Amino acid sequence: MTNKSKKRFIAGATCPECKSLDSIMLYFENNVEKLACTKCDYNETQAEPKVASATRPDENVIGVFKP
Repeated sequence: MTNKSKKRFIAGATCPECKSLDSIMLYFENNVEKLACTKCDYNETQAEPKVASATRPDENVIGVFKP
C-alpha cells in the first residue's frame, strides 16, 4: 500500500529562494505541512502550533538541573 499525498500549487506565490513565480507547492507528509519549490531546492516545514508555541527563539538553555 502506498501513501500518496496530493501536491497543490499556490497561485501567485513567489519562491523566497529563487524568486520564481507559481513554483511553490503545498503538501502533507506524515501529517506535517510542507512547502517546496519545483525550480530550486527550497523546502519549508510548518510545525504544529503546540510545538511552535513551546519553543523560545531567544533562549540558548539546553536544560535546567535542580540538585
